[in-house]
Amino acid sequence: MRHDKAAMVIDLARRLAASAEGLSLDEMARDMGVSRRTAERMRDAVFMLFPTVEEVSDPPSKRWRIRGGLSAFEQAPTATEMLELTKAATALRAAGEPARAAALEALERKLKAAMRSTTLNRMAPDLEALVRAETIAVQAGPRPSADEAMLTAIRGAILAQQPLGFTYSRPGAEPRRRSVAPCGVMFGRANYLVAADRETGRIQTFRLDRMSHVAAQDGVAIPPPDFDLGVFASQSFGIYQDEIEEVVLRIAPQGAAEAKSWRWHPTQTFEDQADGAVIVRFRASGMRELAWHLFTWGEQAVILAPERLKAVMAGELAAAGRALDAARG
Repeated sequence: MRHDKAAMVIDLARRLAASAEGLSLDEMARDMGVSRRTAERMRDAVFMLFPTVEEVSDPPSKRWRIRGGLSAFEQAPTATEMLELTKAATALRAAGEPARAAALEALERKLKAAMRSTTLNRMAPDLEALVRAETIAVQAGPRPSADEAMLTAIRGAILAQQPLGFTYSRPGAEPRRRSVAPCGVMFGRANYLVAADRETGRIQTFRLDRMSHVAAQDGVAIPPPDFDLGVFASQSFGIYQDEIEEVVLRIAPQGAAEAKSWRWHPTQTFEDQADGAVIVRFRASGMRELAWHLFTWGEQAVILAPERLKAVMAGELAAAGRALDAARG
């Protein structure tokens, strides 16, 4: 068996050990990016190497899993995997997220503590060299914040399905005490609590840096049964949620190749034009954040729709013009 095939078999074994309900053949094929027939051969190879594989009845299909996990030898992380963990922690700390960075740094220490000394010693020089050779480019922008105590309170309320109480402060408005059914947290340029109003069930977002005195409350607060945080987050161009619009942009020929390599939105489509330009289409909310992004494209991007995006862009341009006039005196 070639080394790459052996690595794939070990990877499959790890996936089977990490799944409580087990994996079907179709799921193995999907996760490993192979055909169903290849997945069958890999499953059989796992059977030979790991006798603890067990079959789980799940009519009309079958599932398999490895109970009891794998040994430390089989689970030893690579230098590249440890590097990415280190970089992720560094990026969070540089972005002003010390609590989340500390969680990853604690995980890194636990992984190293669980590794055999010979494996750790062998990895150390490579890991040190890679850490020196790669860094995180910190970009200008807001510094999201969420202290550890706040995240602990939010996560505890979510797991216990309890109401979450907090004081919310908006600029120019009196602080207001809120009680909501927490649904999740979105991390990005700003960090947001996503929660349902306990009376209307309407989904709302709250910036964590504007929240204080956060604590779980007595009672039960269950999110709407059909709510999906991933779907909710994907509706917006950024994080801010408002009315969903049909966005149509024309990117000039000189920027078309770059535009097609961008991930504008999960619903994006591209239409090549005869002159080399490209039309980008997607459905999203968050027109102000989109307008801010389009500034970076300069003359290469033309807004074809919607009218609200054009109005938002005009307003942002006017505001920038007024600031420039004021600076000139």
